[in-house]
Amino acid sequence: MLEDLALWQQESKFAQAGDWVFASPLKMGRERLWPQMIMRDYIQPAAVKAGITKHIGWHTFRHSYTSLLKSNGEDVKVVQKLLRHANSRITMDVYAHALTPASRTASPR
Repeated sequence: MLEDLALWQQESKFAQAGDWVFASPLKMGRERLWPQMIMRDYIQPAAVKAGITKHIGWHTFRHSYTSLLKSNGEDVKVVQKLLRHANSRITMDVYAHALTPASRTASPR
């Protein structure tokens, strides 16, 4: 991801130290694009291009992040704190999904 962001910075009109990564052209890089604009203009088109047909929203990334941390063996309390959940049960029962090869083959696409 760092390589992709570095490439993005090289292509961006707004590559100064104080500029936002996804900067508003109307504000000459000094203010950010709104999250829904980033989702609509960048992330969802990239998902379509990648062949992803499911709905993607910002909440999707919270579930993915939790699942990746769980699959890496991170401590439940650390994951809970990173997601700012009141208790670990919400974190693990609602947000974490199995990422094992067996669960991927068993899941219909």
